[in-house]
Amino acid sequence: MASINLIEAFQDFKDAESIDRPTMMKVVEDVFKTLLRKKYGSDENFDVIVNADKGDLEIVRRRMIMEDDDVNDPNEEVSHSYALKISPDYEVGEELYEEVEILDFGRRAILAAKQTLASRIGDLKKNALVKKYNDRVGEIISAEVYQVWKKEILLLDEDGSELILPKSEQIPQDYFKKGENIRAVVKRVDLKNNTPVIILSRTSPSFLAKLLEIEVPEIFDGLIVIKKIVREPGERAKVAVESYDDRIDPVGACVGMKGSRIHGIVRELKNENIDVINWTSNLQLLVQRSLTPAKITNMEIDQDKNQANVYLKPDQVSLAIGRKGVNIKLAQELTGLSIDVYRDNEGEVEEFDIDLSEFSDEIETWIIDELKRIGCDTARSVLDLTVDELERRTDLERETIEEVKKVLESEFEKE
Repeated sequence: MASINLIEAFQDFKDAESIDRPTMMKVVEDVFKTLLRKKYGSDENFDVIVNADKGDLEIVRRRMIMEDDDVNDPNEEVSHSYALKISPDYEVGEELYEEVEILDFGRRAILAAKQTLASRIGDLKKNALVKKYNDRVGEIISAEVYQVWKKEILLLDEDGSELILPKSEQIPQDYFKKGENIRAVVKRVDLKNNTPVIILSRTSPSFLAKLLEIEVPEIFDGLIVIKKIVREPGERAKVAVESYDDRIDPVGACVGMKGSRIHGIVRELKNENIDVINWTSNLQLLVQRSLTPAKITNMEIDQDKNQANVYLKPDQVSLAIGRKGVNIKLAQELTGLSIDVYRDNEGEVEEFDIDLSEFSDEIETWIIDELKRIGCDTARSVLDLTVDELERRTDLERETIEEVKKVLESEFEKE
């Protein structure tokens, strides 16, 4: 059928893979039925047949053949003499099917329909894009750098959709060139002047979380869970992890053999130092672990004021604070406490110790009760005794005692 430029807009529609076929056919049908209503006053006796594969369509008009003097409604009825001009086989009472040429609608109506169709196509593409990326918020995607500007980078995904990576969402050391493929996490979908804007991020904690999920199968399988991530992009990150399987060391699994798993992530994050620590509900232990790599000698926590005073040897203070204060800042974000660091200059300060009950998340309660029965109320009081002495004085098996000492020793690593 004659089509002028109207079918070009339909072709654009057909090529929009993000739009499902039933929706596509319904919209095209609606646009042409609007044309029919404007020209004929009704679209009831018209069939719009859409060929989605070819990007083509045809309009068929149905009318009942009547005796020449009985035609009352030209939209629904047609005279027998008119039908005979088309085919001599037509008889009164049959339906006459005619193809309607688009040219019959007139140039102005055709242009208006083309604009309407193009507009509907654009709206559906926008809606499909919004839905696609709303469903992918928090996921890592790979996209190609198309244009680099001062305040943001324009990227294209595999479908040619435009994505934005703002300067504020880039790691300070990031440097990208046109044509380069980069990875980022989908942060959010904004609407600007009714146009969807997909915002990506490389500084979000969720970017690091997804990288870990890719590199560490145990996280992907749910055996290890990431409890919290805090970052100073490009400088340092702290990841608190917990294992649901007692046989799996969550920190070791995340780091990998000789750092094999974590090294790839560090490179992706432009050499960002990543501290992976065991999560615990014990606040004292969490503070101590969060200040890694510094070693604490004493600590005071006021939970009512969300305040922690930490005492360290002079050579450990700078480690606790970190470059530009990053380490202590991240430790505060991880623990939710305000942490003050003090130098321990006395030299004779009592060694930092921890009550045994604080290890209830790692050591079973009945074992702690058995150790307390012989007067071992703190971690160091247990470590000060040999395995033989503990085996003799308690009802614990040697293997259990060795496991307990291993847990306690991990909190008092040699400096």
